[in-house]
Amino acid sequence: MAQAAAVAKPPAPPRRRRASATPRRLPYLLIAPAALLMLGFIAYPVLSVFYYSLQDYNPTKPWRNGFAGLDNFTRIFTEDLIFWDTLVFSAKWVFVEVGLQLLFGLALALIVNQTFVGRGIGRALVFSPWAVSGVLTSAIWVLLYNSQTGITRYLADLGIGDYGTSWLSDTSTVFSAAVVADLWRGVPFFAILILADLQSVSKDLYEAAEVDGASRFKQFWHITLPHLKDAIILSTLLRAVWEFNNVDLLYTLTGGGPAGVTTTLPLYIANTSVDAHDFGYASALTTVAFVILLFCSIVYLRLSKFGGENK
Repeated sequence: MAQAAAVAKPPAPPRRRRASATPRRLPYLLIAPAALLMLGFIAYPVLSVFYYSLQDYNPTKPWRNGFAGLDNFTRIFTEDLIFWDTLVFSAKWVFVEVGLQLLFGLALALIVNQTFVGRGIGRALVFSPWAVSGVLTSAIWVLLYNSQTGITRYLADLGIGDYGTSWLSDTSTVFSAAVVADLWRGVPFFAILILADLQSVSKDLYEAAEVDGASRFKQFWHITLPHLKDAIILSTLLRAVWEFNNVDLLYTLTGGGPAGVTTTLPLYIANTSVDAHDFGYASALTTVAFVILLFCSIVYLRLSKFGGENK
């Protein structure tokens, strides 16, 4: 009996009920319809472009439609001189626009981050152009550049320039005019993102730097810029992609002219598909543009060490 009592085992703990899998899967089930719709609206057009890039497809010439293989890509790199011209101009456009927008956006963010009377109104005025659509922005600047009622008319009244001058029809001024128009809308994008990141910089860092005798420039260089690194990298990448794909502003302002000097690669693709109805060749151009953007984005993120620790 004593031995039996000694070896008696305590009662086993009650088994826990197995947690239901439904609550864990519920969030995924709720977002599944939206995810499927997004996948359909994104995946189908992308796959269609890849498919038609291997085809000769022109609705106005159905007798020539059919599988083309890599002929469209061969034509791009060996025969199409316009492609190279538009690619060079696209690189120039992106470099100038993104660089200037970053500089002016950073300056504006630093200004409106200060404390002054009417700061709220100032921020609203700085950010308001970003709320204007691209087409409306183009319409505003078309009116401003109008040779009869725009800026050049008032400058001519002051004795600067001649009456009837159109900056958008002159090959020597059209690029600068288009750059200014796009700057008006693009600068607030950088200002918004950079200002949001500036709000998270600890004021203790600046106070400690002032105690150590650091100048304003040294505080900016060693505290502000390192803190803004990831925000600047991400915003420049996003804006570079958007500027590369910019069609609405240049199409409305210049239509790619005069003499095709402001034709970007996306605008050339739009003209090839919409005006010439050569959807197969336009799809091949789009595929090449996609590969170029993907390659440049990966290289940029690698070289900039996005997400890495600041040293």
